[in-house]
Amino acid sequence: MPELPEVETVMRGLRKVLEGRVIRAASIARPDLRWPFPDGLAVRLTGARVEGFRRRGKYMLMRLSGGDSVLIHLGMSGRMVARRAADLPNQPAAHEHLALETEEGIRVGFVDPRRFGCVDLVPTAAEEGHRLLAGLGPEPLEEAFTPAVLSAALAGRRTPIKAALLDQKVVAGLGNIYVSEALFRAGISPKRLAASVAGARALRLVPAIRAVLEESIAAGGSSLRDYVQADGGIGFFQERFKVYDREGQPCEACPNLSWSGSAGDVPPCPGIRRIVQAGRATFHCPRTQR
Repeated sequence: MPELPEVETVMRGLRKVLEGRVIRAASIARPDLRWPFPDGLAVRLTGARVEGFRRRGKYMLMRLSGGDSVLIHLGMSGRMVARRAADLPNQPAAHEHLALETEEGIRVGFVDPRRFGCVDLVPTAAEEGHRLLAGLGPEPLEEAFTPAVLSAALAGRRTPIKAALLDQKVVAGLGNIYVSEALFRAGISPKRLAASVAGARALRLVPAIRAVLEESIAAGGSSLRDYVQADGGIGFFQERFKVYDREGQPCEACPNLSWSGSAGDVPPCPGIRRIVQAGRATFHCPRTQR
């Protein structure tokens, strides 16, 4: 599932081609994705001007003239792909369920083979009250997300820190990839109880979360399976993974020493380990993450 950097990257791509432009035509190819499309969605989109975009967690909000926002979630396999309409074949792309076309001839299609994504309409003034957004935690890239805020959210939690960070009520937008990467950078074991991270460890974890997200956004996100940017390009952050999907490979934080077996010498790196937590793969270094 696309995480915060991928959603941010797609949103920025849509902003370039849609912001300030009028939707000349909108079409819907089926009645639903994960949930039904809002009644009259195509009619309400047609003729509207796109005033701006905002991201909240893993959700995009496209703000329209007239006071509505289109809430978009990419789900497991969703893509928002922008092309010039004149360059496209007459028939819709496979699995394209929603399409927008601007007066300038740009066509944006929501392609979602597995149909776990969703689209909804919400009054712009009431975005934060939408059922999918109301319970979200703080944005990790905003200044309000501090070690003190994270510590308060983790206080008393008896779950592993990996599971706690995946809880969107603790912090919005994180997923399996970036939690594994941030915990590695902070030197924190994914198995450590969340409550024990509050305090000094949170001082390391918050900047680690922020750094890994910012680096991924700069790289266009991580393209592992279905994710592409709005222009069809792929992300490159997967080439910079420190632990995710690197089982058995050396950890770059471990001392690069040969082990003679003598006292005081450092044994070789045990390699990055893969474990399963709550049905999700976790990657970590058992030596450097405590």
